[in-house]
Amino acid sequence: MRYALKESAISFLQLAATGHAEQAFSQYCAPGFCHHNPFFNSDGKSLMAAMQQNAVAHPDKIFEVQRALQDGELVAVHSRIRFLDASQVMAVVHLFRFYEGKIIELWDVGQAVPDQSPNELGMF
Repeated sequence: MRYALKESAISFLQLAATGHAEQAFSQYCAPGFCHHNPFFNSDGKSLMAAMQQNAVAHPDKIFEVQRALQDGELVAVHSRIRFLDASQVMAVVHLFRFYEGKIIELWDVGQAVPDQSPNELGMF
């Protein structure tokens, strides 16, 4: 079960990033799902619509999981998102809280990856 939560979080993100947000939400989210993205209402329907719109606006984006961590009912996924149409790369972390095997709460933070950085290790 523990491994399944991490895989569920990754699958949710992969579906949402590739234009299948409705399937991601119906398959992986619990009733009462909420999120903390400050740009949208806190309900699942609002976030699902935003994810779907993003997939339509950026159909060629590449979503790459860099690492995923799990601690009980909490899962963190660190990802790289490449927007090919905008030549932009984002570093994103999604934090999931699960309840009875389903996603009940989600946080996300993102940062644009600079073209040049003094940090030779980069963000990934």
